[in-house]
Amino acid sequence: MCHRVLNLETPLKVDAAMKKTLPISMEFIYQLFSLILIVIVVHAAYVGIIRPNADAILAQQAAMIEKNKTQSTERSIYVLIRDYEQEACFILMFWALAIMAFKAVTTVRHRMLLQRDLIPLAEGVRILPEDTRELSREIQGLPPYQRNALLPRSLLAGLQRFSSTRNVQDVADATHAYCAAEGERLESELSMIRYVAWAIPSIGFIGTVRGIGDALGLAHQAIEGEIFGVTRSLGVAFNSTLIALLISIVLMFMLHQLQLLQERYVLETEAYCEDKLTRHLLTQ
Repeated sequence: MCHRVLNLETPLKVDAAMKKTLPISMEFIYQLFSLILIVIVVHAAYVGIIRPNADAILAQQAAMIEKNKTQSTERSIYVLIRDYEQEACFILMFWALAIMAFKAVTTVRHRMLLQRDLIPLAEGVRILPEDTRELSREIQGLPPYQRNALLPRSLLAGLQRFSSTRNVQDVADATHAYCAAEGERLESELSMIRYVAWAIPSIGFIGTVRGIGDALGLAHQAIEGEIFGVTRSLGVAFNSTLIALLISIVLMFMLHQLQLLQERYVLETEAYCEDKLTRHLLTQ
C-alpha cells in the first residue's frame, strides 16, 4: 500500500530551553509571598476577631461557673480555634492549598494542549526523518509558557530522536522517558505539601502536650474547687488535636486529587505522543 509522504527539511536540534519546565525561581517567589500574605491575614484575623471573641466567651463562662459550678457551657468555634497551635495549623493549611492551587492551574493549562493538534497530519500521511525540522518549527512557535509544557517537549524529543536514529522504537522510548521523568518530577515536588500534611497533626499534638502540662500545673486549684483553669487548659489540649486532625484530613484529600490530576496528565500526554506522532513515523 502506498503512503503519501511529507517532503520537509532536515531536523533542528531541540533548544535546551525547551527541556525546562516552569522556572523554579518563579514558583519559589510565589510560595514565599503567599506564605507571608497568609501569615499576615491569618494573624490579623486572630488578633482582631478570633482571640477577642474567644476571651470574651471564656470570661463569660468563668463568671457563670463562679455563680453555679454545675452550670454547663456550650462550645464556641472561637474558643475551639483560639490557641497558637490552631493558628499555625491554619497558616500551614492555607499555604499548602495555595501551593496546590498553583500546581493545579499549571497542570490544567498544560493539559489544554492535549486538545490541540500540534502535529497536523491527515490520516494516511507518514513522517520521514527529513520531515522533522518543519514539524519541530511549528511546535517551537508556541508561546514560551506552552512550549515548556510536557507535551511539546516530548514531541520535540521524539522528533529529534527520529531524525538522528531513524528508529520508531527509539522515538517511543524517548517520549516514554520524558513522560516518566515528568511524572517523577511532579511527584517529588509534592514533598513539601506532604511535609506540611505531616507537620499539622504534629503541631496539634504539641498543643495537647502543652495543654495537659498547663492543666497539671493548675492541679492545686482543682483541689481547692477552682476547676475552670484546669478545664480551660484541657480544652487547649483537645481542641488543638481536633482542629489539626480535621485540617489534615481535608489537606490529604486535596493532595490526592492533585496527584490524580497530574498522573492523568502524564498518561494522556504519553498516549497523545503515541497517537499523533509514533504511529505516523515511516523509516522507509
